[in-house]
Amino acid sequence: MTDPISDFLTRLRNASKARLDECVIPHSNLKESVAAILKAEGYVADHTTSSNAQGHKTLVVKMKYVDGAPAITGLKRVSTPGRRLYFRYTEIPRVLNGLGIGILSTSKGLMKDADCRRNRAGGELICNIW
Repeated sequence: MTDPISDFLTRLRNASKARLDECVIPHSNLKESVAAILKAEGYVADHTTSSNAQGHKTLVVKMKYVDGAPAITGLKRVSTPGRRLYFRYTEIPRVLNGLGIGILSTSKGLMKDADCRRNRAGGELICNIW
């Protein structure tokens, strides 16, 4: 697998479109941080880590639905391994005029776009979620 973050986002997108209750993903600290931001913003219900029989850690994300419709309507990977995109805090693009969020990897850790503007921190734009 060349891009684990794209795989993570694709699994979330597919789980929400298939209306699954939860999505099981191979664990990494970056994916867990993204899931924590999604939970804080109300896009997913919960996330937990568990181990399978071989001892590998997995991330279990419980999907959230509002009146039968998925809370996540769109996910897009912005910065890819072949094309990294970095933004200053003044240049961070808004997602759907503020209706969605962008997740950035900064020197202060993963942050959503509004927090980056508030803390004057730029970085790599990982993905956009709406």
